[in-house]
Amino acid sequence: MSARIEIASEAGACYGVERALRMVEDAAKSSEVPVHTLGPLIHNPRVVSGLAEKGVTVVSSPEESAGDTLLLRTHGVTPDEERRARELCHEVLDATCPFVKKVHQAAARLAREGYQVVVVGEAGHPEVEATLPHAPGAVVVGSADEAAALPSCKKIGVVVQTTQSRANLEKVVAALLGRAEEVRVVNTICDATSGHQGACAELAARTDVMVVIGGRISANTKRLAEIASGLCPRTHHIEGADELDPSWFDGAELVGITAGASTPASQIAAVRTAIESIVA
Repeated sequence: MSARIEIASEAGACYGVERALRMVEDAAKSSEVPVHTLGPLIHNPRVVSGLAEKGVTVVSSPEESAGDTLLLRTHGVTPDEERRARELCHEVLDATCPFVKKVHQAAARLAREGYQVVVVGEAGHPEVEATLPHAPGAVVVGSADEAAALPSCKKIGVVVQTTQSRANLEKVVAALLGRAEEVRVVNTICDATSGHQGACAELAARTDVMVVIGGRISANTKRLAEIASGLCPRTHHIEGADELDPSWFDGAELVGITAGASTPASQIAAVRTAIESIVA
């Protein structure tokens, strides 16, 4: 059995994740006190486990890291959490993705200008939970049906979880147009998210088998798996090379690989090497 292997033209760790990983690696090497992250730094359990092996542990509140070094996760934290962290910790390093910061800023600006802020995203997701306090009274909607159920108001201002799809945003906005006299949209979807999704679709449409690499709790990775599955029925979402099943590749001529924004290049390389050994 032999097959060609192709990696999507845009795949793997985005700028925000790479920046956060550099920050935590530097802190682990240089800090004279223990280093922690407020919540998982990124949604990649294997990376988080690897950091734990280097002594970087996950805490759920600033109080758990009093006197130590604390990194604020890439998905962001609430203003209150950041305030408490800076009061209690020896050092606070802000690893919040700059694109997530833009969501916070846009939500706050819309609230100041009198808009009812709507966050298009997944309720309970850390990024969404960190965004809401920047716009008191903001609500979360995840679908057009949820948007259509909102009470009518004069002005609605929309921001978007960075890993949402443009297709879902368009459906939600269409539903909101009937709920207000004015709907203002600040499209805060990350360019890397759009690029990953487009490249995934292009590749999945041509492949016999698609392998999507990334944490099962990662919103953007799950979305890649959904996109790939719609175009390539033989799609498999894994977190690491040890999960590969040789039977997946029976009869395949082209195997596609993509990876979520929290997946480092080393994990992609390991999966490719493992697939090569199977299909060679």
